[in-house]
Amino acid sequence: MTAAAQSRTPTGASKAHFLELRRYQMRNSKSNQVGRTGAFISQVYVPAARRAGIGPIGVFSAVIAPESPFLLVVSSYPSLGAMQTAMEKLAGDPEYGKGLAEFDANPELPYIRMENTLLRCFDAFPSVEKGKTPAGGNRIFELRTYESDNETTVKRKIKMFADGEIAIFERCGLQPVFFGEALAGDRLPRITYMVAYNNMADRDKAWAAFGADPEWQKLKATPGMTDPDIVANISNAILRPAAGSEIR
Repeated sequence: MTAAAQSRTPTGASKAHFLELRRYQMRNSKSNQVGRTGAFISQVYVPAARRAGIGPIGVFSAVIAPESPFLLVVSSYPSLGAMQTAMEKLAGDPEYGKGLAEFDANPELPYIRMENTLLRCFDAFPSVEKGKTPAGGNRIFELRTYESDNETTVKRKIKMFADGEIAIFERCGLQPVFFGEALAGDRLPRITYMVAYNNMADRDKAWAAFGADPEWQKLKATPGMTDPDIVANISNAILRPAAGSEIR
């Protein structure tokens, strides 16, 4: 385990944060759903969310992903109680209420549907790490989801990350942003995590180093830890930060 990973690992009661992943599914059309929804998120939701104490907040658009276009909003809360308090503050925020009403009143649909997932961050990586934006521009991000057959195997995969996989990521050049277990949403049980790279060339280099890493080769061959044992399906999406994102 790296020093950075050790510094994140709770020594007492769990401090794991909770994440809301809100996905606005859209279609390319003359009504510019992406532009209108993006403007609402960056100009109305993000400022109101900050006033309500939510954060860090990530806003991402699809680069290479199934069912694109879409916008993904990642909102972080230190606890479920804090999430409830923030929701109450949003509901009572007159500026946010006015902006939301105007957004929803548009006769041209701003999106096809909205889907929410609630994640609890791993104890070994208990909160969002914003990371550093490179001098040359924004990073690219990869959102990966691992589905498992049952709760026992998904817990085993979470332990695998804690026991070494996150540290190997960091050593090989993958920049972790968050790791979370889905508590509510579709395709349960599953975990979702996000990593970042300075560019696509760095992504290719990092995954090549990860695949060849001796500790990873040993870890993935451990009985009960092989992909067929604990992972039923893997999906991923390449994303870029959109307007309003604090994670870039």
